Amino acid sequence: EKFRPSIRHFPAILSNANRILKSSSLLNIPVVVTEQYPKGLGKTCSELDISKSELTCAKTKFSMWLPEVQKSLESKHADRLSFVLFGIEAHVCVQQTALDLLSIGYNVHIVTDATSSRTDTDRMFAFQRMRQSGAFLTTSESVILGLVGDSAHPKFKELQQIIKTEAEDTKLLQSLPLMS
Repeated sequence: EKFRPSIRHFPAILSNANRILKSSSLLNIPVVVTEQYPKGLGKTCSELDISKSELTCAKTKFSMWLPEVQKSLESKHADRLSFVLFGIEAHVCVQQTALDLLSIGYNVHIVTDATSSRTDTDRMFAFQRMRQSGAFLTTSESVILGLVGDSAHPKFKELQQIIKTEAEDTKLLQSLPLMS
């Protein structure tokens, strides 16, 4: 919550994160939420509905790959091979989590239009480092449609309602001279 005024493109990041959360809920995909030092930095923004998250925990470590997260996911979802990450800040918590997960063999997908930092420079180089380390950079709509894989999916029409409004512009293309 305290990051709200300083995170680049915050309203758009929040809107796109909500698309992922709504879709995850609709598809019964587990969501784990970690909050970086909530006593000092505040809890997750009230606009994000995390009430259906499988686990919400406070942390001081930058990575969210905490023992309680590991235990929860490995006991309930041992067959999962991929993680979808989004949030703040790209160059700290999201990046450290991505690097931790990649180092133990998971596939990691970073939702770029739902992830930001206080500066576009930190955001850009975080995305570049995560990509170079093996993470897949993607968008909220791409993730949502990739989760169903087919317009014949029984939840497709409901998901279509979530994505029919264009994702909020996070100015990513203006700040990323990245990919080659």
